[in-house]
Amino acid sequence: MKITAFNGSPRGRSSNTGIMVSKFLQGAENTGAETEQIFLSEKKIGNCMGCFKCWISTPGKCVIRDDITNLLEKVITSDVIVMATPLYVDGVTGILKNFMDRMLPLMDPHFEKDENGECRHVKRYEKYPKVMVVSNCGMPGQEHFQTLKLHFRRMARNFHSEVVAEIYLDSGEMLKSPVLLLKPLIAEYKRNLSRAGVQFVNDGAISRKTSEKLAKPLIPARMYIREANKYWDRELAKLKETSPEEHK
Repeated sequence: MKITAFNGSPRGRSSNTGIMVSKFLQGAENTGAETEQIFLSEKKIGNCMGCFKCWISTPGKCVIRDDITNLLEKVITSDVIVMATPLYVDGVTGILKNFMDRMLPLMDPHFEKDENGECRHVKRYEKYPKVMVVSNCGMPGQEHFQTLKLHFRRMARNFHSEVVAEIYLDSGEMLKSPVLLLKPLIAEYKRNLSRAGVQFVNDGAISRKTSEKLAKPLIPARMYIREANKYWDRELAKLKETSPEEHK
């Protein structure tokens, strides 16, 4: 099994999203999968111009000369692609959205109706990778991922694929907490991420038990909100100390 993760976090290698993906891929790789995590923040990916040249002038190839050609090759040669993103305004980051827009050459411009009678593009390739989603958000509550979940289901449908696994962590900033009492909780969460990778390779899915553990917040929401607000109060106080005249 070849699993390629596309990390859309602007923080790149230092991101909470990167921590989650790395641990999942570690478990998958230890179970025999071929894995790779690509940090899109390190790639040159321009905006889709909507010119349709990838359908007419150079079928299947984008005319913009940047890193997308190599990245699309990795997409289409993978068995599973992991779409990884922190939650930005209830959706994906701009970096990942640019990448998703530039996946357009993978499809044929013609239309067809799917098994549910909904319109989508015709296949350009015989086989498309399955889709997995990994995301975290700064706020507590799994309800924040509602829009993201629907977005990826619709995206996968149009690419003749399906979402086969999802990992969503609210209060994601906890993954980097320096508080000693939280270290065991964070370590256990990371172990569950690796277990998910093992299960996915062995069974083609993450078990319900592991999924529930991965969706469970590391600390109660009320505690997280209290500590997060304290943090922002401290940061704002520092700002006032450095430039008091500007913040009267």
